[in-house]
Amino acid sequence: MKAHGAVVSNHISWLDIVALHGCQQVVFVSKSEVAGWPGIGFLARFVGTVFIRRDPKEARAQRDRLVRAMDEGAKLMLFPEGTSTDGMRVLPFKSALFDMMFTSEMHKDLFVQPISLVYAAPPSSSDPRVYGWWGDMDLGPHLIQVLARRRQGAVQVTFHPPLAVRDFAERKALARTCEHMIREGMPKSQRGTN
Repeated sequence: MKAHGAVVSNHISWLDIVALHGCQQVVFVSKSEVAGWPGIGFLARFVGTVFIRRDPKEARAQRDRLVRAMDEGAKLMLFPEGTSTDGMRVLPFKSALFDMMFTSEMHKDLFVQPISLVYAAPPSSSDPRVYGWWGDMDLGPHLIQVLARRRQGAVQVTFHPPLAVRDFAERKALARTCEHMIREGMPKSQRGTN
């Protein structure tokens, strides 16, 4: 997508940063705690992530900061599930991040492009969730487990048609449509919410 606005995707792992940044130039948006995480914090800073605080007192200032970035031509990368998963499902999208698209003075010119990420485990793995990093999993062991494999699997990145923000009355409708499109890009067994 060449137009500015946002790209939204399901979220499976720290590997998503590598997979998505390799496909197009985007500005990742992440909670501020990630900046201090060993390894991932460095990777996130390296690709130019914008870190935001989840403090209700700062919500408006954080939103305005992201709106300014879009108005200046940035494509923001958002993970509306709010957390990563095992890759075997798509969680319901939170619509709060979509609000900034309706706040921007340029909202009629903004686009949102949904992307479906699907990881395929290496043939030698008995666990199809090998690339998923979720819950309270420790980062170090997961990095070693993934990077030490002699043969790797694959990631499929499906770009869905961009959606014009002006075609939606409000953020919840836009979030629902993005979630539906991303689910449709997943294997049938991975479209559920549980």
